[in-house]
Amino acid sequence: MHFGALGDIHGDFASARGTMERHPEVPFWICVGDVADDQGRYEPLPAPLYWIKGNNENFDSIAAGELPDSLHYLPNGVAADIDGIRVAGLGGTFAPTLYDIAAAVLPHPRKATAKATVLADRRRHFVRQEVEACKALIDVDVFLTHEAPRPYFAGDGPRRNDAGKAPVNEVLAALKPRLHLFGHHHRFTEQERQGVRSIGLDLASRSYLLIDGRTVEYEQKIPTP
Repeated sequence: MHFGALGDIHGDFASARGTMERHPEVPFWICVGDVADDQGRYEPLPAPLYWIKGNNENFDSIAAGELPDSLHYLPNGVAADIDGIRVAGLGGTFAPTLYDIAAAVLPHPRKATAKATVLADRRRHFVRQEVEACKALIDVDVFLTHEAPRPYFAGDGPRRNDAGKAPVNEVLAALKPRLHLFGHHHRFTEQERQGVRSIGLDLASRSYLLIDGRTVEYEQKIPTP
């Protein structure tokens, strides 16, 4: 049995649908976050999609469970057994000034427009409490994060910065999943961090993975018209 993995969707549900329809034999897909469009909308898909939060989501819809039936949100630090594959994640981005507060009290003021509200919603971040919950999990096959582990050099040239986040490395060192997938940077990369294969996924419109459920070996695929 194979399952699929998508990078950031960013509201391009047409590409996600096309990929799923190209592989009707794939029973489910996982995603590393940023599923909603700019207005915070979600659309149904032809196969089940299990995803962690990115930094661009409609957190009110997620909290209320107002999602299409095919979309299954994975909360931080909670493992899910999906057709025999144990998946867990640490969604969202790292904000040092908010890291030590409780996830339940992350501020989320409303703004004049849907997009502005998304940008103001601090529920897009993860906190230490959730990192510790992830580290306590066991027997995880695939671990999803939105952020990259360190080091992760975004861009080119001698002045490029390490965009990776140390809490991701902490979880990988403690959890030792069979495979780690992350997004956010919209670029396909392959590396090893803390002894774990760590794969950065490109936008869902540009490539995706098919993963062997037994070995978690993967193949990168490029969408075709």
